[in-house]
Amino acid sequence: MKLPIIEKGKKTADKELPSQFNESYRPGLIRRAVLAQQSFERQPYGADPQAGQRHSSELSKRRRKYRGSYGFGISRVNRKIHSRRGTRMFWVGTTSPQTRGGRRAHAPKAEKKWEQKINKKEYAKAMRSAMAATINKELVAKRGHKLPGQYPFLITSSLESTTKTKAIKSALVELGFGDELARSEQKKVRAGRGTMRNRKYKRKKGILLVVDKESALFKSANNIPGVDIVSVNQLTAHMLAPGAEAGRVTLWSEKAIDTLTQKKLFE
Repeated sequence: MKLPIIEKGKKTADKELPSQFNESYRPGLIRRAVLAQQSFERQPYGADPQAGQRHSSELSKRRRKYRGSYGFGISRVNRKIHSRRGTRMFWVGTTSPQTRGGRRAHAPKAEKKWEQKINKKEYAKAMRSAMAATINKELVAKRGHKLPGQYPFLITSSLESTTKTKAIKSALVELGFGDELARSEQKKVRAGRGTMRNRKYKRKKGILLVVDKESALFKSANNIPGVDIVSVNQLTAHMLAPGAEAGRVTLWSEKAIDTLTQKKLFE
């Protein structure tokens, strides 16, 4: 399959895509790869093993045992003593899950393994499928992106040396992505606890720029809302399919395609 190379809104040449873009669309496999990747980024959490058990407590049912409960008609629950009057104790239940101030019955364990395993060949196949989805205009449009009429196409590698954010925005507008940039800049107020955690607004994911290697473009395009940039050898399933939904609008550079072919990435 060939794609046109566009520069300043005009076609300059055609380029043959490598075999990675010939993979069939597998949404279930893509979702599995994204969730597996996200699981490695998840931070473990858990309760302190000693939570709810840091106090001395005792209860004996033995006859004539000091501080015992024999003959009081109370349950055999560990209790901590608050005060006493003679041989009578003022105590409350403790330690047990059903008591006030007791431990949790099944507290989260910090040692729990959250990572989901995925085979290397399976992940590579998912990557190829997600890459192929980026050049499927119907899938990309179905995801909600605003596309120019000539999409999909490649961009020239000269764009990688751009140092000004304004110049990058102008170049994207010339390519026909003015509506897509406006869509990515729109803020939507979050509901629920997000507003309490300094995440009042959320934005939609926009254009993904895939280049050959780290360049000036990483800094200049970083300030554009919704736009992400990545080198082709650092590409992940989560970038190609945010939210495990494939078909993100993606602009591949000439050199990125050359690197894919030469290094046989994700094969």
